[in-house]
Amino acid sequence: MNVRDADDQLARSFEANRPRLLRVAYTMTGSLADAEDCVQEAWLRLRGLDDPGTIRDLAAWLTTTVSRLALDALGSARARREQYVGTWLPEPLVETREYDPADRVTLDESVSMALLVVLEQLSPAERTAFVLHDVFSMPFPEIAEVVGRSPAAVRQLASRARRHVEGTRPRLPATGAEQRELVDAFMAACQQGDLPGLIALLDPDVVMRSDGGGKVSTLPKILYGANRVAHALVHYAQKAEFQVHAAYVNGAPGVAVRPDLDGALTIIAFTVDGGRITAIDGVRNPDKLTRVPGLD
Repeated sequence: MNVRDADDQLARSFEANRPRLLRVAYTMTGSLADAEDCVQEAWLRLRGLDDPGTIRDLAAWLTTTVSRLALDALGSARARREQYVGTWLPEPLVETREYDPADRVTLDESVSMALLVVLEQLSPAERTAFVLHDVFSMPFPEIAEVVGRSPAAVRQLASRARRHVEGTRPRLPATGAEQRELVDAFMAACQQGDLPGLIALLDPDVVMRSDGGGKVSTLPKILYGANRVAHALVHYAQKAEFQVHAAYVNGAPGVAVRPDLDGALTIIAFTVDGGRITAIDGVRNPDKLTRVPGLD
């Protein structure tokens, strides 16, 4: 095989691994931009090797390399987030084309907004151990190489993270069809100013967060409780007309909303448990919405 053929084969092998690598890096960092940077850097490092052909398991090598880069990016991001204006939420992955509900019977928890929000509460090492082991099934010895600790220590990190995550996961999660029906009812209640109807859709302990990054108007603080959240939503909905589009946000039914009031796009993710909405996460920071498909 000549050099050109070898380079082409290496590029094809890398592209075959790209979707999984992006998923690993995104789940670790909560930022698609950071994830893309990590994957691109892994490609450059692969190309920079004297003989990439000596790698026995390319997929494992790439996953380890991307994971190390994502761990470094996560550490840097945490420092930036301390200076962030307002509430920080992960960058959403948005699909806006319509789906047959039969294709969305179960939600993809590995990249759900709810899980990513919870992962923010973990240390970088705990998050890395949990994501690589519980989400991507990487063995502890390989994770140990990423975080620079012993396999036994990594096992403990993953166990602590798992207990934290399990304590926040929905006990009775909705199917895709059930969540879409609930989200549609939620939007109708907001637009109609139906306060009692809206409260009935919300869990008594619902939480509502909004991320504008200081660049657009947003909630001044996180809101808790069905009454406070419902009153805030109805009050806001009465101030402007809205263009509302069905969307899938991180694999689950959500909405894309553009109010005439300021024209700023808002991507809303919902967490549902026991037939009620337990969390509403609205991302308005335009820097986090540059990859959202056109909604004109």
